[in-house]
Amino acid sequence: MTVTPSKLRENLYKLLDTVIQTKEPLEVKRHGQILMIIPEHKKSKLKAIQPKKITTCSDDELINTSWESEWKPFI
Repeated sequence: MTVTPSKLRENLYKLLDTVIQTKEPLEVKRHGQILMIIPEHKKSKLKAIQPKKITTCSDDELINTSWESEWKPFI
């Protein structure tokens, strides 16, 4: 949708709500130039999660594993 600055000023909140609801950009034409109001596309935080490799072991392996070489205290 393309509007003039005057129409934008008259219906600012209504037009902004329309952009939010429809996710369609709003074009404002001024002096032959097109300015656009575009809704932000947020990336899903769930899509950013990377799968982790899970290693399994038996209870005996876990109990008998030496962790001294891996231990790094937070001092």
